[in-house]
Amino acid sequence: MLWVKTFHIVFVASWFAGLFYLPRIYVNLAQTDDPKVYDTLVGMSRRLYRFMTILAVPAVVLGLWLYLYYGIGYGATQGWMHLKLLLVVVILGYHHACSIYLKRFEAKQNRRSHVYFRWFNEVPVLLLIAITALVIIKPFILI
Repeated sequence: MLWVKTFHIVFVASWFAGLFYLPRIYVNLAQTDDPKVYDTLVGMSRRLYRFMTILAVPAVVLGLWLYLYYGIGYGATQGWMHLKLLLVVVILGYHHACSIYLKRFEAKQNRRSHVYFRWFNEVPVLLLIAITALVIIKPFILI
């Protein structure tokens, strides 16, 4: 089971690297007026999003495996686990939002500013901090 934990952490860290970087590319896309630069950044975004999605699948599957192995008897009734699972759903929604923005950039229909994407870029950082704190500290333990 330690190998499952190890690979879960590796895939989550790799997935989050993409979640940190993709919106940063969106900042640059929202700022550029150069068509060549725009096309290059859209291509980078497309490839990164595809790779992030590939990384997200084993991260979620291994997390589910850990939940089924440990969570049923331990964390399933704990408040921290419920909040963690809710935040994982939020991360998946954020991942999906990245897809929507990518499609808008591909169609050259983005209506958001670079400032918006700078703030959007902070969301996965906050989610990672919150989830890590929940897993380590385990607040809201019901007795």
